[in-house]
Amino acid sequence: MKILVTGGSGFLGINLIRLLRAKGVEEIRVLDIAPFDYPEKDEPWLKFTLGDVRDVAAVERVTEGCDAVVHCAAALPLYSEEDIYTTEVDGCRNVLAAARKFNLSRMIQISSTAVYGVPKKHPICEDDPMVGVGPYGHAKIEAEKHCFKAIEEGYPVCIIRPKSFVGPERLGVFALFYDWAYTGHNFPMIGSGNNRYQLMDVDDIDDGIWKALTLPAEKIKGAFNFGAKEFTTMKEDYQAVLDRAGHGKRIIGMPAGLLVFILRILEKLHLSPLYPWVYATASTDSFVSIEKAERELGFAPKYSNKDALVRNYEWYVEHLSEFAGKSGVSHRVPWKQGLLAVAKWFF
Repeated sequence: MKILVTGGSGFLGINLIRLLRAKGVEEIRVLDIAPFDYPEKDEPWLKFTLGDVRDVAAVERVTEGCDAVVHCAAALPLYSEEDIYTTEVDGCRNVLAAARKFNLSRMIQISSTAVYGVPKKHPICEDDPMVGVGPYGHAKIEAEKHCFKAIEEGYPVCIIRPKSFVGPERLGVFALFYDWAYTGHNFPMIGSGNNRYQLMDVDDIDDGIWKALTLPAEKIKGAFNFGAKEFTTMKEDYQAVLDRAGHGKRIIGMPAGLLVFILRILEKLHLSPLYPWVYATASTDSFVSIEKAERELGFAPKYSNKDALVRNYEWYVEHLSEFAGKSGVSHRVPWKQGLLAVAKWFF
């Protein structure tokens, strides 16, 4: 097979590329606005193009001759509202149009459980209402509309809605937590921490993507929730990282209303990296049913929340010197902590 991975320079992209190669994919093409600076960049089977999914010509050039596309490219919530909308919606439309123009066997669309907003019932199923939270959630909903229209017209699109996923190469908002753990601080949690908040490991989403790439096309049409099968409460799952750090620190529950009020103000003043999807849902239950993916795709997650978080933390510690002092708005670098860097000294 020849597979195109948009957003292949990102956290999900590089982990997926490594799995695809391990499965024997002969050529992997990457389209990304960020440079591809991993060791694989000089391999003959890796074809990297620096370009934007919003550029129709660039998308068509890398799509022609491929067998399938995995559309991972996204503008994360710290980008501007315009960039989020155009990347998610216009980018999805462009990739989908190119996939159909050049008769690719299928498209895998990486969406998000952010499309469900702050749900009123659990577990969340694929046919539950999509209301979104913030520009990112709303843009993902609009992008999915293009995918569902293509499905109605007979084109096979697999829409994957993963919970937040962690693992090797993942930094972003999780780097804030890992920094506090590594430097020996207690960690404040919005609310009591007794809510159940499902995550997942990047290896598990990649395994699910592989199944979507290799099953008969008729079996993969539609939307599928992905998440860990085993998870407890936020307090218990995140405590596993503090225990692994070995400083004897604890998760500290904080009044949700007060903390959300403060974080909302800090966000407006650009003094905190936390956005509504993080702080508005952190104190509530948030977990999806994965039964449809298990039944129809053979999805079988291996990692629990604790396993995924600890595995990511261990990678963080091992590679800390490589990204010390760096920051940005992608999952590949730590996000600036703003005033939260000062707050940690009280814990």
